Amino acid sequence: MRATGIGRRTFLKGGLVAWVAGGASLSKEGRAQVVVPNSAGTGAPTLKAPANACDCHHHIYDAARFAQPPQATTSIQPNARVEEFRLLERRLGVSRDIVVTPSAYATDNRVTLDAIAQLRPNARGVAVIDPAITDSELKVLDAGGIRGIRFSMTNATISAATIANIDALSKRVAALGWHVQINMTADQIATMDQVWNRLPSALVFDHMTHVSPSGVSHPAYAVVRRVIDKGRTWVKLSVTYDNTKDGPPTYADVTAVAQAYVKAAPERLVWGSNWPHPNETTKPDDAVLFDLLGRWATDERTRHRILVENPETLYGFTKVR
Repeated sequence: MRATGIGRRTFLKGGLVAWVAGGASLSKEGRAQVVVPNSAGTGAPTLKAPANACDCHHHIYDAARFAQPPQATTSIQPNARVEEFRLLERRLGVSRDIVVTPSAYATDNRVTLDAIAQLRPNARGVAVIDPAITDSELKVLDAGGIRGIRFSMTNATISAATIANIDALSKRVAALGWHVQINMTADQIATMDQVWNRLPSALVFDHMTHVSPSGVSHPAYAVVRRVIDKGRTWVKLSVTYDNTKDGPPTYADVTAVAQAYVKAAPERLVWGSNWPHPNETTKPDDAVLFDLLGRWATDERTRHRILVENPETLYGFTKVR
């Protein structure tokens, strides 16, 4: 029965047109092609993401709605709102995500909280906070989906005051069940062995601890392995473009580090895209980056753990099997 008078073929064609208008097109082979701002290429990854796969590290910028604070030291990225990120989700096949407040917003976490609210229940966040933050302000962040705080200082000197802040804030956020996320150079990580061992909160290291191109021979790798073995430390698998000599498409030096971490502690790893790749003038192909996971973790069971189960544990997503 066709009460509307529209045939099945016409209906499907109309639906396809609407889908294409939403940011996707079809190649000659019939594969989905999704144009994503701040990402090269348009094709889908070869690797199929499992249901509930999580992108555990990306940023959102929205200059029109959230002005940059005066103390920020980096620029707001264009075309990196929630609307554009949804296109990346569609292209990669992920459905959960972790929004990390970028340095362009300093300690203003409103853009991150807004993004979590738009993406809930499938989103959580990592904030950047002032050491003077009040307990009531921490509770507001917690209610908004924040599950960790980040120290990003690859270009900074790690002073005694900085270490004191990490110690103090780790104690405060541990009471909320949050973690401390660290983005430092491998050399910095290696010199702070005692700090990592004494923190009361869970600990997350960004971008495979920046040890490539030196690889697992860098002292930071041994330091991180020791704290991982204590059962409360995690590492984010993501390409660090400024720490690779080999580069795309294989990122061979980064791949060697990732494979070492996967072999040693697959239960302590999560994956992140780092979209919109704020430090890169030439944006990488996110499908290529996602496909690297197939080289890093060659069996489907391990990839499921990294993409689904580990994020559920670390960020508190509902476990669905």
